[in-house]
Amino acid sequence: MSYPGYPPSGGYPAFPGYPPTGQESVYPPAGQYSYPTVPGGYPPAGGGTYPAAPPSAGYPGAAGYPAPGGYPAPGGYPGAPQAGGMPPYPGGPGFGVPPAGPGFGGYPQPPAQSYAGGGPAQIPVGYPGGQAPSPMPGPPAAMVQYTQGTIQAAPNFDAGRDAEILRKAMKGLGTDEQAIINVVANRSNDQRQKIKAAFKTMYGKDLIKDLKSELSGNVEELILALFMPSTYYDAWSLRHAMKGAGTQEKVLIEILCTRTNQEIREIVNCYKSEFGRDIEDDIRADTSGHFERLLISMCQGNRDENPTVDYRKAQEDAQRLYQAGEGKLGTDESCFNMVLASRSFPQLKATVEAYSRIANRDLLSSIDREFSGNVERGLKTILQCALNRPAFFAERLYYSMKGAGTDDSTLIRIIVTRSEIDLVEIKQMFTQMYQKTLATMIASDTSGDYRRLLLAIVGQ
Repeated sequence: MSYPGYPPSGGYPAFPGYPPTGQESVYPPAGQYSYPTVPGGYPPAGGGTYPAAPPSAGYPGAAGYPAPGGYPAPGGYPGAPQAGGMPPYPGGPGFGVPPAGPGFGGYPQPPAQSYAGGGPAQIPVGYPGGQAPSPMPGPPAAMVQYTQGTIQAAPNFDAGRDAEILRKAMKGLGTDEQAIINVVANRSNDQRQKIKAAFKTMYGKDLIKDLKSELSGNVEELILALFMPSTYYDAWSLRHAMKGAGTQEKVLIEILCTRTNQEIREIVNCYKSEFGRDIEDDIRADTSGHFERLLISMCQGNRDENPTVDYRKAQEDAQRLYQAGEGKLGTDESCFNMVLASRSFPQLKATVEAYSRIANRDLLSSIDREFSGNVERGLKTILQCALNRPAFFAERLYYSMKGAGTDDSTLIRIIVTRSEIDLVEIKQMFTQMYQKTLATMIASDTSGDYRRLLLAIVGQ
């Protein structure tokens, strides 16, 4: 899907009605970054990446989870904790795993991960009863750097040299797409911003407009996404999901329910400064009921991010959730919203484990029974990220390509947004869950320069 009118003549990036009439781009605030600002287009040239956010990949390992609503998982998702002989999630064992696939008796367990330096939410011997000794807290989340991306900053980077390569690739008759791919797939987002600045300085032309004039279709959408600063791309995706007729609720869930506090706050600020709109107002106008409340909660960016797990609180929350759902007639939706929107991801993982002992059923299957529609998908997404974030994105990638046709926008958005964060882990989970590599499925589902660029980002 290409973006109509993107970018508008004389400005970057393309979004119908963007920027608002008479409104200059003010994001990031002038002077926030050391690289000099270049007038006449967004983003401020060079260095225009955003402060490092806490890692998305460093959460405790998976216990497994059911497929989100609306995705008919082949075979069902293998169990989250199944204490007390609780039945597997409806549909049988092995989410996304071909029937009789070898070695898939349970949900794939990634190597033990840590959340901002804290340990996985292991249930201590003798629990329940009393609070277990807590793991030592790790460094503040904002200090932890992403290390599981397929794209790393290129060594010996020279923005001017890359700008020259891109100019040569687009000059004259025809376009050297491979030369463009070689540059964009092997530079970090921060480096791409510097290339844009150097291009304008050296040639007095806007790189994005030149690329758009030379490219089309999915490869154009992918390259333009790669050149958007990451925070802006998330904000743009949210705006696009709510603009015009209809709402792309799965995009709202994918972004707002999976990002860290710092990422959420930056997205909310960017949305306001770039589109002149309040994201909460747009959410209220486009959604309703408990789903609206969940998204508004997510927009606050106030989730507890302390890596220390309080097992007594996990037990209390599990009991509270049971009494708000399975243990009563009807459902107290606000209780689920409160717990899932405010507890840290390691804490939620411990809560899921405690719940399975109380209810003799996993929490995700209870949500499936008690909720429906988008609020069900949103609540499940939060828990899935607590259990195994890379597996959640692996699942989304799989369903973007499964069956007839391809959901290219979802494929592009996930590959681009996770390429410097946890795409290495996503690839590993994809192989475990579906017994084929992500690259293999991309190669069979795409073609041409679009395929070549995706594979260059993903790696074999």
